[in-house]
Amino acid sequence: MPFIYKTASVRKITADRIYPVSSEPLEQAVLIADDNGSILAIEPRERHDPASLETYRGALIPGFVNTHCHLELSHMKGLVDTGTGLIPFITSVVTKRNLPAEVIADAIVRAEQEMLDGGIVALGDISNTVDTFAVKAAGRMRYYTFVELFDFLQEDGAEKAFTDWKAVYDQLHPAPGSRRSLVPHAPYSVSKTLFRKIKDADPESGITVSIHNQETPPESELFEHGTGAFYDFYGGFQISLADFKATGKPSIYYALENMNPANRTLFVHNTLSSADDIRAAQAWSNHCYWAICPNANLYIENRMPNLQLFLDTDARVTFGTDSLTSNWQLSILEEIKTVARYQSYVPFETMLRWATLNGAQALGFDDTLGSFDAGKTPGVLLLEGLSPDASNLQDTRVRRLL
Repeated sequence: MPFIYKTASVRKITADRIYPVSSEPLEQAVLIADDNGSILAIEPRERHDPASLETYRGALIPGFVNTHCHLELSHMKGLVDTGTGLIPFITSVVTKRNLPAEVIADAIVRAEQEMLDGGIVALGDISNTVDTFAVKAAGRMRYYTFVELFDFLQEDGAEKAFTDWKAVYDQLHPAPGSRRSLVPHAPYSVSKTLFRKIKDADPESGITVSIHNQETPPESELFEHGTGAFYDFYGGFQISLADFKATGKPSIYYALENMNPANRTLFVHNTLSSADDIRAAQAWSNHCYWAICPNANLYIENRMPNLQLFLDTDARVTFGTDSLTSNWQLSILEEIKTVARYQSYVPFETMLRWATLNGAQALGFDDTLGSFDAGKTPGVLLLEGLSPDASNLQDTRVRRLL
């Protein structure tokens, strides 16, 4: 006998395969959700009248979680050359980002819609300005806004930097379900004093703090040897590094010494992270996550992280897109495809977890997102035509059903 649900309306959706993410994939199954998108159950298809089902070819998956983006830079698409390396890239962003307010606002709206259409249900977003706050207030997806601070390693500039960006932070009033925190930009741009002020201002636990990590060789040269292109970069802006003292260790160790291990820490990019670096961070805290942005890494540095190192160390990896300044699109599916193209040893199911449940956990949004567990409202996506072995992934498109 068909199962009857005591609710005004339900959608019963079936496809070739369902990926709950928190459990094994299912075939010949039906995903049942209510009008609000809340997951009620996953049941065998044989228990339901075929005429009552929405039937699709492909795979059903939860909505994507994008853990790293700079939505406020969406207006810079195509303005920065590819393959220049990080330092020329940053210089271009600093010198080209100021366009008319209406251009910036329109680009933000269009970029958010692109992500929604691509199945993204939550975003970890870097903010240096208030430009995205109006869009975020509408609550069309869950946002974790990281108000990002930097003082270019100038201890005497920490107070002003903190005051300026705390004023930005105070203007953000997150929509229900969304969150915010103050975060350091990167080891090469935040002094010990500013690190301390950020740590003191944030709650002691229960939040996520992001930091750009080990993205370019000059970052390693700066911390390990006290040499490299960052000296010229800062000098070009009349900023002195005369008081900076190299630590003799990779830059991530400077971050670990100055951050709070009780909070979730989202290390972003990790292009040059070694297995020892990953292990050191995970020994420092049980709350580490590692955001990769493959297409942005290729756009800027012509390289990607060695993902085998993250598999070997049981690291909790997530996906980000970075911004339209450093990417051709804002699509988690395209990030998955890029990993499959260049590092095809990473299993599809592993990447899917990175793109959904790991991301939701990294942002503290796994109460509602990331998996098809009953009671969650994770969104329902169809990967159109995806074969059971995911061998045709490059030809797959995403369609949002809920």
